[in-house]
Amino acid sequence: MAGPRPVVMSGPSGAGKSTLLKKLLKEFDGVFGFSVSHTTRSPRPGEEDGKDYHYVTREVMQADVAKGEFLENAEFSGNMYGTSKAAVQAVQAKNLICILDIDMQGVKNIKRTDLNPIYVSIQPPSMETLEKRLRDRKTESEESLQKRLHAAKVDMEISKEPGLFDVLIINDDLDLAYGKLKDALLEEIQKVRDTNNS
Repeated sequence: MAGPRPVVMSGPSGAGKSTLLKKLLKEFDGVFGFSVSHTTRSPRPGEEDGKDYHYVTREVMQADVAKGEFLENAEFSGNMYGTSKAAVQAVQAKNLICILDIDMQGVKNIKRTDLNPIYVSIQPPSMETLEKRLRDRKTESEESLQKRLHAAKVDMEISKEPGLFDVLIINDDLDLAYGKLKDALLEEIQKVRDTNNS
């Protein structure tokens, strides 16, 4: 795929990926773009189709996955999620660094493609901190929360596998975590800026 190297960001729900990404997008306006993922889950309040996710039926998504149109896809809490090749290419075509926010299963799937991204893992300092962050959101049922916590535990273990990630960031202190993220991406950011200025 032509264009800047994408960034694969992974980490459990509540690790702080969204907060870090918002800081990155604010500081480096016009450098990053999101591939909009597909999901079969219903939109949450305030979410928009085509912006937060492409909301599709299970039948449509399964057909597209079968046709090989997805880089990765996974099932989580009874819903399908996935990243289409077209969604990433659309971002790269604008000379933007495509950010892919995906789970561990997705990371392993992308490792088998020719995407060649920078792999970044964002992890919480502890399970206790993660549980507090998720509870403070007040968006989950207890059952859903327990599923997320179980998934997070697995996620945190897998993230320690040697060679899986280029950068592993423990999000204990937001500013320090952001500094590490920025350092990891600076070379690619500079390339995009140089191309845009030439």
